[in-house]
Amino acid sequence: IIKYCQGGKFMLTKSATIILGIIQEHPINAYELIKVLSTFRIKDWYEIADSSVYATLKSLEKKNYIIGETQKSGNMPDKTVYSLTSSGKTELKKTIKNFIVHFDYDLVPFLIACFFVDVIGREDALSCLQERYDFLLKNSDGLKKQIQKLESDTEIPAYVICNVEHNCMIVETEISATQKMIASLQETE
Repeated sequence: IIKYCQGGKFMLTKSATIILGIIQEHPINAYELIKVLSTFRIKDWYEIADSSVYATLKSLEKKNYIIGETQKSGNMPDKTVYSLTSSGKTELKKTIKNFIVHFDYDLVPFLIACFFVDVIGREDALSCLQERYDFLLKNSDGLKKQIQKLESDTEIPAYVICNVEHNCMIVETEISATQKMIASLQETE
């Protein structure tokens, strides 16, 4: 639940990253966390069940990335309010940076990283975005060369070429999005 491998590195899962990203803004209980997910419409682009939120919170607490404090409010039932620990902040920052830099056609990690880019600070964000941009440009050039080579071979089925063209379009869109993120962060100087 807590970590998965991307680019040969183990890091927080997408769900854990979203949850830590929200908690780092301010301490919050599970019910309020689920309301935030709904308010920001995160479930429109990433499926995270309410039951997963509770399970992820427990796993994050076991790893000491968050700490829960039981609070009582009048006649209301006790609630556990979670806040980030220093190791949770460190892991969140590391994961956000990795989500920005690495590209593997799963676009959700980059969406999550952009949502919480303030966690790593402007300079680190710009550095990671530039690294992503450079990688994407190289990837785009390679895909374009591959398309030319495939098109020159009369025995290659058209659907194979279409698939590589599709990959190229995704990379070109990611280049554009990365450029916009860089420009947006540079404007905040």
